[in-house]
Amino acid sequence: MTTVLIADDQPLQRLGFRMLLESQDDMTVLGEANNGAEATRMTAELQPDVVLMDVRMPGLDGIEATRRIIASGARTRVLILTTFDLDEYAYSGLRAGASGFLVKDAQPEDLLSGIRAVATGDAVVAPSLTRRLLDAYVHHLPTTASTAAQAPDPRLDSLTDREREILTVIGKGWTNTEIATRLHLAESTVKTHVGRVLAKTGSRDRIQAVILAYDTKLVK
Repeated sequence: MTTVLIADDQPLQRLGFRMLLESQDDMTVLGEANNGAEATRMTAELQPDVVLMDVRMPGLDGIEATRRIIASGARTRVLILTTFDLDEYAYSGLRAGASGFLVKDAQPEDLLSGIRAVATGDAVVAPSLTRRLLDAYVHHLPTTASTAAQAPDPRLDSLTDREREILTVIGKGWTNTEIATRLHLAESTVKTHVGRVLAKTGSRDRIQAVILAYDTKLVK
């Protein structure tokens, strides 16, 4: 059973999500939060598998709530809900540690499959779409002294040459099948490499690995 917390400041939106989720045999809603502070508190108390997190809420917004939930070390995964599919809030949410994002007018089956994917540790956003999102917004980030003259990231130190190569092509948006074909590897071998990259770099999922590849300039 996948447990879900709904965080949205619109009562009718929360009701719609609840009715959809509770129509499924494998999902249950543990509670509803109407702002980010409440979502953070309820996540700590209820430990849901997934939080459906709206971005624009009064007080503490969904981005900061996501950041606090991830920083707490909770096993809960966050699925950001946005108004537009290339909203700058989606990018901020992914950087804050969310496992993916969906638009609010997504088809019900897409929302349900997204929740199931996140609950099992997968990322909702396809690698190619993740790269499009990063390409669209990475150049809007302010340039600071730390990014202008960036020291080597210690998260890369433990990677082998092959694992660093795998991280680079993950950042370029390649799927496992594409990696296997282009690097002449068995797909099972690719999955092993990807798993090791995620573990060694402390990336929660593939999306976080893509962001790491950008942050460390493996992908520009």
